[in-house]
Amino acid sequence: MPDFAKLVRHWVLHPLEALLVYALFGLFGLMSIDRASAIGAWIGRTLGPRLPVTARAQRNLRIAFPDKSDAEIDAIVAGMWDHLGRVAAEYPHLPHIVIGGRDRRVIVHGTDVIDLVRDDGKPAVCFSAHLGNWELASMVATWRNLPLTRVYRAANNRFVDRLVRHSRRAISGTLVPKGSSGAREALATLNGKGHVALLVDQKLNDGIAVPFFGRDAMTAPAVAQLALKFDCPVIPVRVERLEGARFLVTVYPPLVMPRTGDRPADIRAGMARINQVLEGWIRERPEQWLWLHRRWPES
Repeated sequence: MPDFAKLVRHWVLHPLEALLVYALFGLFGLMSIDRASAIGAWIGRTLGPRLPVTARAQRNLRIAFPDKSDAEIDAIVAGMWDHLGRVAAEYPHLPHIVIGGRDRRVIVHGTDVIDLVRDDGKPAVCFSAHLGNWELASMVATWRNLPLTRVYRAANNRFVDRLVRHSRRAISGTLVPKGSSGAREALATLNGKGHVALLVDQKLNDGIAVPFFGRDAMTAPAVAQLALKFDCPVIPVRVERLEGARFLVTVYPPLVMPRTGDRPADIRAGMARINQVLEGWIRERPEQWLWLHRRWPES
């Protein structure tokens, strides 16, 4: 017999939650992106720190930054909620953002790397993290006519997931959920000399233990596995919020991945290198990362 709590969540709580999200989405869509982002920041900064999940963010920050004071931790948490409120409020405006436009809302560094990946006739794997407004990483690829197969984690609420997918309609390529079907799609894309993009900063329970901020964290090995299987480049892409709803997207040259012939060791070393890159980005702008996941066993 189905679990009663799951039925209530599926048929009652999720639709009610979706009504609120859809209403806010519509409201933010009526505003300019700058006004929506500012109001989203205020909502996040006001309500976020009062949510129970904030305690997990504080634990994660103490693991990552053991030398920081409680006041410094609280400031980062407040900045994180400010930032997440902005990200949420900017979703209705994603289809209308002009990359590389005169307004310089999104500045892009490394277009030569994108163009080379697009034109060299070889497969490639791009990775990024939940930093800045992370949707912009794929939008930059669309701007440079580089189709991507993007592997993503579907929202738990099916109605909210549908809305988020709709807001991503300005991004070319294929959007596939994580799991067996997503893995098959990624393999097919690379077999066809296409390009795959993944966000790799979240915990994966059946991943591999790799150092992250000096402690082992269960890490999805897909990027290193795909790079070894297809002998393809691995491209880091970073999104930074500069001020308000203005951003810098940096596409870096291919990361040098270990290829010693010892596949398990190469996968672990490759993911350690990727985690090191992510850690460097996060240390520079800790308030722009999503600290709410159980990234380490202690959190």
